[in-house]
Amino acid sequence: MNEANTVLVVDDDPSIVDLLRDFLENDRFNVLTAHDAAAALAEFRRQPVHCIVLDVMMPGQNGFELCRQIRAESDVPILFLSARGDDVDKIRGLTLGGDDYIVKTASPGEIVARVKAVLRRTASRTEAAHKVLEYGRLKLDLSAREVFVEGTSVSLTPKEYELLRWFAEHPRYVFTYEQLLDRFWDGIGDKHTIRVHLGRLRDKIEADPEHPRYLVNVWGVGYRFEGG
Repeated sequence: MNEANTVLVVDDDPSIVDLLRDFLENDRFNVLTAHDAAAALAEFRRQPVHCIVLDVMMPGQNGFELCRQIRAESDVPILFLSARGDDVDKIRGLTLGGDDYIVKTASPGEIVARVKAVLRRTASRTEAAHKVLEYGRLKLDLSAREVFVEGTSVSLTPKEYELLRWFAEHPRYVFTYEQLLDRFWDGIGDKHTIRVHLGRLRDKIEADPEHPRYLVNVWGVGYRFEGG
């Protein structure tokens, strides 16, 4: 990996920080370290960072909260590192904008490999931003931030566009009300907030909003996007 890539390792356990720094430097990464959220944010703002390996459970501000703060400023790749491997934490991390979720039982070599993988994906983001998603009568031109229904451009609010893009990029994936509130409303609001926005979005993209083809309710849970 190119030595110009800088990785910020954030963990309150000095032994984990030192171990990961050794392995990353051995692979020719530049490595910055921090033991809490405040120090991590200061390092992040002080110089260019290409990837962050971020512990979830830290005293004070935790990794999820720090991720939300960084996402307000940057789309730098973030890999969560956690002692917990349950799906709830994993889904929350990815929903908040994390690019990967690694359980601490993983070897340092595997963590370095995951860092390399996410940096490769990041390198192709510019190309990916020009892709077009097509699902039958619905088309999203991601580079132009345009949505077409049966070839006709549809005007969406910024929130509606971000919601639709998120769903379209994750077809068949069920997102709960809580996950959607976390990602798009900073956890503020309730089910009615989501229903109103998705109702307006359905009115614009569905042939029959009362019997949606794309944005489907998963009763009592949330919503999923049917791409077929």
